[in-house]
Amino acid sequence: MPISSEDATRFARTFAALVDGIAVALLGKESTIRLALTTMLSDGHLLLEDAPGTGKTALARAMAAVIDGTQSRIQFTPDLLPSDITGVSIYDQKTGDWVFQAGPVFAQVVLADEVNRASPKTQSALLEVMEESQVTVGGVTHPAPRPFIVIATQNPIEQAGTYPLPEAQLDRFLMKTSIGYPARAAMIDVLEGAAAPNRSRLVRPVVTAEQLTALSALAARNHTDRSVLDYVAALAEATREDDSARLGVSMRGAIAMVRCARVWAAAQGRNFVLPDDVKALAGPVWVHRVVVDPDAAFSGATAEGVVARALTSVPAPAADA
Repeated sequence: MPISSEDATRFARTFAALVDGIAVALLGKESTIRLALTTMLSDGHLLLEDAPGTGKTALARAMAAVIDGTQSRIQFTPDLLPSDITGVSIYDQKTGDWVFQAGPVFAQVVLADEVNRASPKTQSALLEVMEESQVTVGGVTHPAPRPFIVIATQNPIEQAGTYPLPEAQLDRFLMKTSIGYPARAAMIDVLEGAAAPNRSRLVRPVVTAEQLTALSALAARNHTDRSVLDYVAALAEATREDDSARLGVSMRGAIAMVRCARVWAAAQGRNFVLPDDVKALAGPVWVHRVVVDPDAAFSGATAEGVVARALTSVPAPAADA
């Protein structure tokens, strides 16, 4: 059953409170915080591509603190093993049983720092848990906690000795964005409190993890008219048909857009999705899924350009459709 306008208003108030809570640790970055929260409430995962020292760890810690949840950090290195992420079963000689020792991935907010520094084999250890919220070790399946989000980071400046994420893994990230450096006023505020640089310690819980899961389920029922669904499908097809694209938006990407748009609309107090919600999210949700043809890239074509052309060429449905 679709949500009511009262439900949407209540959702928007809670969403705003969560944004304000995280903003205590990440000054002047409300747009990034809103995208990160939308990702979490859409049961997805976030890829942050940014220079060092922009607040990626602070964002992850603040997101865990604001829902009173658990948080872990995995530093990806070339010698990291899959079992270092998922955990391992250890034989207990006293009981004669195999005991599972859970890895750091069993937290509600998992920061996968510099994910592209690990080998593809280790990167693939995240695929099952990101897609199905579970880990299988020794033939036994262990569910991940709820809510569950992986916030992966990669440094776009230093690429030596890294392993680029394959398209299949990029497609499992609901959004890709960056934090960037703060504005001058926010930077001054940060410097003023430099004696206590870990501002995430100041974040107080706004909701419990169980309440956030309930909010996520509520937003998933937000009304999306068939005309808007047709708009999303047409945009995805347009990216696939673009002459510069070797690979356009997948079906998973189209589904991701609808999930995010429902949360985005509810966060603005609406119990229905508008084409403008799709337009606002097209960059973070779709650009990282588009693979540009190498010859076209040599001529200056970009994934951003492919998505922008789709938005320009596909007419949005009328407001009263």
